[in-house]
Amino acid sequence: MRKSLLALVCLFLFATGKGVTGEPHIVKEDERVSMDSLWLRTKLATEKATIFCDRTSPTIALTVQELENYWRGAPVWLCLSKANEIHRLKTDGYRLTATPGQIKITAFTEQGLLYGAFHLLRLQTTNQLEPTFQIEESPDYDIRILNHWDNLNRTVERGYAGYSIWEWDKLPDSISPRYRAYGRLNASIGINATVLNNVNAPAKVLSADMLKKVKVIADELRPYHIRVFLSVNFSSPAALGGLPTSDPLNKEVIGWWKAKVKEIYQLIPDFGGFLVKANSEGLPGPQDYGRTHADGANMLADALRPYKGIVMWRAFVYNPSNEDRAKQAYSEFKPLDGQFRENVIIQVKNGPVDFQPREPFSPLFGAMRQTPLMPELQITQEYLGFSNHLVFLASQWEEFFNSDTYCNGAGSTVAKTTDGTFFNPQLTAIAGVANIGADANWCGHYFAQANWYAFGRMAWNNQLTAATIADEWIRMTFTSDPEFLDPVRSMMLDSYETAVNYMMPLGLHHLFAWEHHYGPEPWTDIPGARPDWLPSYYHQANKDGIGFDRTTAGSNAVSQYFSPLREEFNDLTTCPEKFLLWFHHIPWSYTMKNGQPFWDTLCYTYDNGVQKVREFQKVWDRTEGLIDETRFRHVQSRLKIQARDAVWWKDACLLYFQTFSGLPIPYNIERPVHELDDLMKIKLDLKHHN
Repeated sequence: MRKSLLALVCLFLFATGKGVTGEPHIVKEDERVSMDSLWLRTKLATEKATIFCDRTSPTIALTVQELENYWRGAPVWLCLSKANEIHRLKTDGYRLTATPGQIKITAFTEQGLLYGAFHLLRLQTTNQLEPTFQIEESPDYDIRILNHWDNLNRTVERGYAGYSIWEWDKLPDSISPRYRAYGRLNASIGINATVLNNVNAPAKVLSADMLKKVKVIADELRPYHIRVFLSVNFSSPAALGGLPTSDPLNKEVIGWWKAKVKEIYQLIPDFGGFLVKANSEGLPGPQDYGRTHADGANMLADALRPYKGIVMWRAFVYNPSNEDRAKQAYSEFKPLDGQFRENVIIQVKNGPVDFQPREPFSPLFGAMRQTPLMPELQITQEYLGFSNHLVFLASQWEEFFNSDTYCNGAGSTVAKTTDGTFFNPQLTAIAGVANIGADANWCGHYFAQANWYAFGRMAWNNQLTAATIADEWIRMTFTSDPEFLDPVRSMMLDSYETAVNYMMPLGLHHLFAWEHHYGPEPWTDIPGARPDWLPSYYHQANKDGIGFDRTTAGSNAVSQYFSPLREEFNDLTTCPEKFLLWFHHIPWSYTMKNGQPFWDTLCYTYDNGVQKVREFQKVWDRTEGLIDETRFRHVQSRLKIQARDAVWWKDACLLYFQTFSGLPIPYNIERPVHELDDLMKIKLDLKHHN
């Protein structure tokens, strides 16, 4: 067993992208393919396409260049239009029209032309062009933003693809070509904003020297119409400005922020605004001074308003409390509905706890009718196997967007409560926590690139299906050969449910190891730790059963949802089984819908996850020779790790929970290959929080 434990530790070092020297692991792709292509792999056209446009600007020049290099069809006309000609479109929208002999891209703005050009090239690459067509596209969200959790020393919190792409130590004098490549990739999927730094922000990011560095990045991204935002520390007036307080109602503090904002906009005229994490996980905030989240957000919003900047105020709060952690964001923010300035938007994680493999949607969606909310999705796989596991997150996000809040009756989906369909907010936005790093393949795992791509596509159109996006991405990134496309698409679409099954099925959540979030540790007991930092707080396993009782007889978290959803969750017989242990503490012998006892179903579900990953290995091995060897070998290697990790998860969870159930693991599934005592000795030293 000692050898097995060592193997697991080595696997973990590989998973974090670090070897024994602590240097980032770099995976090199086939030299015949550009490192910065990702899904933009269309071959250069043999002849320059004919492109007509009567305007010029840096953005239009980029648009023309993309089409000249890669378009292989009829001449293309780029037309900036007046509102009455394409009145149905939003600011970033566009119309594509194909008639015999020409293509016309029409938009209100130059960024609309750029997005339209990338759409046209996508149709070409995915073999979806028709002889004649008219397509109109407008984004569902005004701001489609990546949140980088990148630190100023270039480490990346919850990042698994090497160091940050922002080379702060070399800026402003040296400019990486990756900044422009980053802009191009994001523009190709409609992303129009980025937060450069970690939400756990030091005050230093607002120093004059740092702002000069930020300006350079903003200048590089501007032609792609990507606005730069910064995460800020709420105590900056005291920590950076030397004031005795950072009280948001103090006149000197208000003056300091106004002066700092003016300084920023003098350097970066199109600066987007601030992202703020306050009074959460020990970070400072307005509550330190007896003020509310609204007081703090509004003070910053007032400073930004003259420049059309916005405040994205995170609702991720869970200070020490006896209240169920799943209820805390709702409890803090729902009473403040209607008290925020128009240029404040509340950023809410998709679920009420913390980016778990599966959560019900946060009850804040639909509940705050007078305050715009922006979903926060996690692209980086903090809780889903880092850059080792192939997990296509579009399936998770499709489930999230289509969840019915019932806030306006049936059909009031999360998508409609956030994209302006309901409530008519001044501003709509969506954020994705980036999985980008300095590794040669950008994301640590070639299939992790699909999650970056999927976020951009769903931020533009929240009704796109995971199947559609997977099909697009495979065709653009690898090949349209059905021998590769069909099985790999099926694998991607199965991957999310598979990961849930071998990690935390049936509503289990937060069983991760202490400090890092890679492997299982449902037994963790750290003396002096807050209860809501420990897995036992969530699984509540004992001899009688397992699960967190959030019914009216328990924490009453169900009351934060609208009827009839609250009643559905509250009733053990109607609660969806995928959320069963999220809302109920149930007996080990409880009869499931399949007629089996709960314990047996739990065991079969874990085993199904393991067996499915092994099927993924077979699917992938059959593709050898259909793509370049570098990417094939890389994914093959990672699938081996994922298969071993799935067994680790299954054995750890079932052997541990068996100590409470006292029941045998069904004999017709794969037997555990580890001993529980050995698994409990594994301690991996990696300290990250967010």
